[in-house]
Amino acid sequence: MDKCKLEIFIPETHLSALQQALQAVDAGHIGNYDSCLSYSKVTGMWRPLTNANAYIGKTDELCQEPELKVEAICNKENLRQTVDAIKKVHPYEEPVINVIPLLSEF
Repeated sequence: MDKCKLEIFIPETHLSALQQALQAVDAGHIGNYDSCLSYSKVTGMWRPLTNANAYIGKTDELCQEPELKVEAICNKENLRQTVDAIKKVHPYEEPVINVIPLLSEF
């Protein structure tokens, strides 16, 4: 259990920067391959509250926008470095980055 799966929700405009950031910290390295990730189109929904510095949306108004859900594998020992790299290229004030421990590696 030395790997985890990352789920990152990001605007499509930032996919290339995210891919480069993940590659730079060796996230998405599987066997003899690197830069492995998958992405799918989703719709995100949120409401910026008072004092939010929203990338998209207005205070107290419900927003929904197309986004990408990006999934990649990461070594647990590099998790902090990987999350920091994601945050550097992510435009959202509060990026959604889910970290899911993997039970086994095949």
